[in-house]
Amino acid sequence: MRKVRAIGLIGALILIGGLTMAAEEPQDKQDMKDTVPFPPAVPMGKDSAPMIPISDGCFTMGTNNIGQEQSQGFPNEGPEHVVCLKAYYMDQLEVTIERYGKFMEAAKHSPPPLWDEDAVTSAGDRPVVGVTWQDADAYCKWAGKRLPTEAEWEKAARGTDGRRYPWGYMTPYPDLANYNRGAWVSYPVTLAPVTYGIEGMSIRHGTKQGGRSPYGVYNTAGNASEWVADWYGRDYYSKSSKDNPTGPPSGERKVFRGGSWNDPPRNLRVTGRSSADPTFQDQSMGFRCAMDAPKQAQQTVGR
Repeated sequence: MRKVRAIGLIGALILIGGLTMAAEEPQDKQDMKDTVPFPPAVPMGKDSAPMIPISDGCFTMGTNNIGQEQSQGFPNEGPEHVVCLKAYYMDQLEVTIERYGKFMEAAKHSPPPLWDEDAVTSAGDRPVVGVTWQDADAYCKWAGKRLPTEAEWEKAARGTDGRRYPWGYMTPYPDLANYNRGAWVSYPVTLAPVTYGIEGMSIRHGTKQGGRSPYGVYNTAGNASEWVADWYGRDYYSKSSKDNPTGPPSGERKVFRGGSWNDPPRNLRVTGRSSADPTFQDQSMGFRCAMDAPKQAQQTVGR
């Protein structure tokens, strides 16, 4: 399934429609607030990127709310099911242009299309985009990490309370996520810093964590779509294992998650699933890494 693109007037109408539906949500769902402090991020791996500990335990993955409305999911997002994961670590931020540049130099790795050397210094805090799945996999292995599974990505983005977006149920606003920006990317203009979406209108609307997830993971909605480890299976959820699922054993396309700077609000939902050939490159595609928690810490990581 390719991502839906929306620009200009169509994008504006979609956004307005989404904002209207946000008002229909129960107040307690609109204004979900932190009840537990975010776990602290710790620099880990060869890239020293800050990582968030995600505790072991179960969460609700996918959705049964399938339909044509902007707030509803696509058929490949169901059925809703319980997944239990071991403790792990997730990069707090999307991999940046600066970090990816250091990887390319150290590993003698080829740059993605439209790579701009000047962006390393002028926009180094933006997410790297235009990378293939193989590029993302190579970076994570170089850093001593790995790509997250689809289930790990969704838990880190969604938490355990079944929310629709990382911040709750409120339809996206520009200061919560970078989305619906148009058809062209400029690193300094179109892509937002990986720490984007933390203050502003989000504070006034009660979502004190801004665009962060319940675990304090940034930008799992919008900015750059993110490759994950799994092969894509349209009906995989109907036969997925409950414990630590890793996707189908083989396939033709890899999963990517989270929506991007070029997506409408519907594609930013935490249950949204898209897929592409592992060699696919697009200026909306980035990634982040994960890492297994040490066995002795499996019961204590996170919260």
